[in-house]
Amino acid sequence: MDTHSTEPTQRKSNLYAWYVVLLCMLAYIFSFIDRQILALMIEPIKADLGLSDTQFSLLHGLAFSLFYAFMGLPLAYLADRFSRPKIIAVGVVFWSIATAFCGLSKNFIQLFLSRMGVGVGEAALSPAAYSMFSDMFSKDKLGRAVAVYSIGSFVGGGIAFLVGGYVIGLLKNMDAIQVPILGALKAWQAAFILVGLPGVFIGLLVLLTVREPKRKGQRLNAQGEVEKTSMKDAFKFIKKHSLTFKCHYLGFTFYAMALYCLISWSPAFYMRKFGLTPTEAGYMLGTVLLVANILGVFCAGWLNDWFIHKGRKDAPMITGVIGIIGLILPIAIFTQVDELWLSVVFLVPAMFFASFPMPISTTAMQMLAPNQLRAQISAVFLLISNLVAVGIGTTLVALITDKVFENPLMVGISLSIVGTVSCVLAFILLKKGCQAFSESMEQEHTS
Repeated sequence: MDTHSTEPTQRKSNLYAWYVVLLCMLAYIFSFIDRQILALMIEPIKADLGLSDTQFSLLHGLAFSLFYAFMGLPLAYLADRFSRPKIIAVGVVFWSIATAFCGLSKNFIQLFLSRMGVGVGEAALSPAAYSMFSDMFSKDKLGRAVAVYSIGSFVGGGIAFLVGGYVIGLLKNMDAIQVPILGALKAWQAAFILVGLPGVFIGLLVLLTVREPKRKGQRLNAQGEVEKTSMKDAFKFIKKHSLTFKCHYLGFTFYAMALYCLISWSPAFYMRKFGLTPTEAGYMLGTVLLVANILGVFCAGWLNDWFIHKGRKDAPMITGVIGIIGLILPIAIFTQVDELWLSVVFLVPAMFFASFPMPISTTAMQMLAPNQLRAQISAVFLLISNLVAVGIGTTLVALITDKVFENPLMVGISLSIVGTVSCVLAFILLKKGCQAFSESMEQEHTS
């Protein structure tokens, strides 16, 4: 009788948990639309503002990643103590307004500051979301939950390319668009405003419909009370498992570098080498992201959960090793062929395997860290990953193109160089980290 009475409650709880995942995924979609639409509009923005590739890479990478990374630490500290839905809601509203302000920018400095605002707002989402998921799902289902959330990045990136391409194609023959109050705007400026403002409604939906889940797995003191932790405790935990976190943080950071270089510079590569228009590049790359990358995220989440069912304590790390093996050849080759169709044939598996770290890097941290430290442990990873992978990695491509080759048409070779080297480093670190992660899991979770 008790079993039958609890079944509807359990189903309702499961449905609600997946509703939260899907709503957070929707917010993540908007975050990547706001983040990635800049890459497609590289040529019109460079022309209107008189920018070099290096300056543009600072807008796309450093301006966003610097504040996204550093704001993640204090926001994660708050997420480990206060209402995670409220933190997410405020962040979504903030970055959406900042994206709209990108469309009002008239020069490099204004656009740089607006991109910083986007980074500050987006830093609130992932650590708080990851922490909530770990309280809503068992370990053997967490990989799939995080994978569903993670596909938001590629749905958002794909939509950014598709919508950006459509808007640019629609408005390409118009010198300026007259907007009430705002005055005359370029097509790229209007695109920022159009994709930015709808996110405000997502933030309000999170605030009104998501409740703070009960925290599980919290450490208790001798009096049976929940231990109060600080950022210092997070760093103590990282130091305790120093080899594990070195291999995880750096291995997945170099893995992510390959992914972000692909997403950031593929539009410029296809427009410059094959003469695609922004609209054509947007449609093509948007379709690839919506198919290859989403399948890659699901495959990584499923493979991680499969390894867990098989008893592998290093499931996230070994899944990362498999992904790197699949990525290294296509990322090196897709820019070196002379036919568009052949380049796309190699781009598809490159994007598929490059998407693996999105769910599994997060799952690893949620599996290992105690509840009170999960958001902060994730924030430290995002700090390192975004500074190195987004801030430095994408800028390296531009610097090699501008300073070494001194030819914008060589951006494809620069992309492959940075991508291939980062893959090699990621493989070495993740392979070494398998044993260390297993030992850390054994140490933390042996009853």
